[in-house]
Amino acid sequence: MYKMIAIYKMPADVAAFDDWYKGHTEIAKKVPHVKEFRFTKITGGPRGASDLHFIAELCFASKDDFKAAMSSPENMAAGKDAFTNYKDIISVHFAEEEVLKA
Repeated sequence: MYKMIAIYKMPADVAAFDDWYKGHTEIAKKVPHVKEFRFTKITGGPRGASDLHFIAELCFASKDDFKAAMSSPENMAAGKDAFTNYKDIISVHFAEEEVLKA
């Protein structure tokens, strides 16, 4: 599975971020070829508080779907919204996931 992963550090105003993200999700839902959305709210780390707040993953079944989605106008709109509002706390990564069964 191929992914676009957005990692958000702790925002200065968590409530404002959470409100914004509800609207941002509606923009992200328009990105084509997304097989699955995964949202992870960070609750802490081994030593207590974390400097991270939230991780969002857009998952794609194939590399071709991933490439088409990343170059789509819908993805450009989602990226513009994220970086316009939270450029200081976001980092974006591309990944290929491998799952091993226990």
